[in-house]
Amino acid sequence: MSEPALPHASVFIATSLDGFIARDDGAIDWLEQWSGDGDCGYSDFIASVDTLVLGRASFEKVLTFETWPYAGVRVVVLSSGSPDIPDALRGSVEILNLPPILCLRQLATTGSRRVYVDGGLTIQRFLRAGAIQDLILTRVPVLLGSGRPLFGELANDMVWTHLETTTYPDGLVQSRYRIAPSTNERSAMANSHDGAQR
Repeated sequence: MSEPALPHASVFIATSLDGFIARDDGAIDWLEQWSGDGDCGYSDFIASVDTLVLGRASFEKVLTFETWPYAGVRVVVLSSGSPDIPDALRGSVEILNLPPILCLRQLATTGSRRVYVDGGLTIQRFLRAGAIQDLILTRVPVLLGSGRPLFGELANDMVWTHLETTTYPDGLVQSRYRIAPSTNERSAMANSHDGAQR
């Protein structure tokens, strides 16, 4: 019996004009004044996925929010440790310590078909493993000067096809990209040894 197909994995994230997703200390206060037209398509996007994969640091950041934003979505935290899961979230949050391709394989065997990958280091590791099919990037018209970058080092160039760009009245610019078929050799990445996010 053949293995189920790997889930379709997407990124939906905002960056500053200079490519940062958070300040050096992880703060995202600079995002608060930018709302765009509604939520810039986030509600439709989150409704289209069945699983969220993020790293431990991002998970712990989300726990500081007033309300849990992922009700109804399976949440998988990649960590080599044992992050504390609040009692209210037990049963809806699970911990995995697997590299990207093996993580997606595991998710596929348990029914995941569309995965939202979030968190800077986690996104970088999934990109290096050839495990991301779509990028939805919203550029915020602010320069931070320093911070935590969205993208990191790659072994090879990655070519993306531009699908569309939407501009919003307050200056937000959202672009959607899909990995070029010749770039996304997922099967060749199956033996990736890129570790799970700490």
